[in-house]
Amino acid sequence: MSDVVVKDNPSESRFEAWLEDELAGFADYQLRPGQIVFTHTEVDDRFEGMGVGSALARGALDSVRPTLLGVVPLCPFIKGYIDKHAEYQDLVRDRS
Repeated sequence: MSDVVVKDNPSESRFEAWLEDELAGFADYQLRPGQIVFTHTEVDDRFEGMGVGSALARGALDSVRPTLLGVVPLCPFIKGYIDKHAEYQDLVRDRS
């Protein structure tokens, strides 16, 4: 299996996970002043169990870190990923 490539697609307000030329999953977000709110994550059934979701969460959060935006993880998948990976917990901000 090829490596998952995570790209921000601002025109769709989502981070996308690509395997070669196939869209394998995405994480929707909303930008608010000083915040990025993750609302929904989805991985295509064909790619379940291949680590696409984890790669997507990691790639999205790594992309957000240098922007200094606070992360509001409304999406249960992104929230669960952050809960399991202490290195991302400093990004979380309360929803306001």
